[in-house]
Amino acid sequence: MSIPVVTVGQSREDLVGGLERLHGPVTVVRRCAELPELLAACQSGLARAAVVAEGSEGLSASLVDRLGAVGVAIVALTDNAEEAARLHRIGVVPALTGVESAELSDRIADAVAQLTGRLRPASLSSPADTGAALATDPVVPELDTEGSGAGELIVVWGPAGSPGRTTVAVNIAGEMAADGRGVLLVDADTYGASVAAVLGLLDESAGLAQACRLADQGLLDADALRKVAATVATTAGTFRVLTGITRADRWTELRAPALALVLERARQIADVVVVDAGFCLEADEELSFDTMAPRRNAATLRPLELADTVYAVGAADPVGVPRMVRALAELEGVVPQASPTVIMNKVRSSSVGREPERQLRDAWERYGPASGLKAFLPYDPAAADAALLAGSLLLEASPGSTLRHAIRELVCAPDQRKGKSSVFSSTPRRRAKD
Repeated sequence: MSIPVVTVGQSREDLVGGLERLHGPVTVVRRCAELPELLAACQSGLARAAVVAEGSEGLSASLVDRLGAVGVAIVALTDNAEEAARLHRIGVVPALTGVESAELSDRIADAVAQLTGRLRPASLSSPADTGAALATDPVVPELDTEGSGAGELIVVWGPAGSPGRTTVAVNIAGEMAADGRGVLLVDADTYGASVAAVLGLLDESAGLAQACRLADQGLLDADALRKVAATVATTAGTFRVLTGITRADRWTELRAPALALVLERARQIADVVVVDAGFCLEADEELSFDTMAPRRNAATLRPLELADTVYAVGAADPVGVPRMVRALAELEGVVPQASPTVIMNKVRSSSVGREPERQLRDAWERYGPASGLKAFLPYDPAAADAALLAGSLLLEASPGSTLRHAIRELVCAPDQRKGKSSVFSSTPRRRAKD
């Protein structure tokens, strides 16, 4: 197996020559003067690996993901332990600047094998020398390993038309926090982020955008994530929030590779991560061959691809039900692994007739997909308006409301539902806490 390699930076003079003298599978096909030239060479399909001898600080998670999409693995040389740790976080294989040619060849082959999902059977250049291999590793600081990374990822999604996604997502987070679980709520709606407004947060900074920038640079650890996440304190518990972008034209700040890293880190520090996702599933097919271009709806598609549970929220009326049916077909096409739990919100007899739940089930069995309706959330405008006015949760503003209890029934275990978690006081509009 031949591995064509491109390099950038002024490394030791014998680095490239040493690789060539091995007469192994690793072959240097181009020496680039600058990083953009290296990117162009990789995009053209010239190489399967890139060696960055200088300028590794210019590498980001988005760039690594783009090169990975065209089958190029990256090895970067550095003697700085902190830089090596950063490179490791964004998916780059670090090595010391004084690495021997044989070991570098092995690193390149391992990086390519890891990218393609195959294990390299043996050293391609020489018998393994464990001591020598360890000597070529940068001294990487111990990475943050808090948490098992097994936190549950719940995505609340629904079609266009204000079916109540944010109301459901916010109150799911609140109910789980009230039961003592560590919760992180993420506003990933790039068209109309509203979690901050619903919770009465006066902080106008976009916490999710900040987290994505740190993740893209390889600087997002548990402490950094906690710092950018606002803390919402209720009389029943606390949870953290990554607020959404303040303008729709800032969508480019939430790119898929960085957002995936944010969600991965979030699952390490929280028992449950709840994502309020946008409605649009358009996959930008015209850009599918341009891996350098950001995707307009990546902030919706990526969480859906990674989700453990997807709640699909639709409005229970003659407009909302057909929208949900069409949207679920679209969801199956773009994220086939998703198995959404379908929820009808704003259920009322005035919009669908007597016995609204039966009417909705009958209509769904006739026109809807095979997956049935799993839950019905009643139309309770008084409770919803009271919570919105106070910038609080239903469990604070209207603890006895039918809507609040329906959401709790949806997400809490039977033994937890029996617990007394009613709160009889609402909180004033609050500022985000670090």
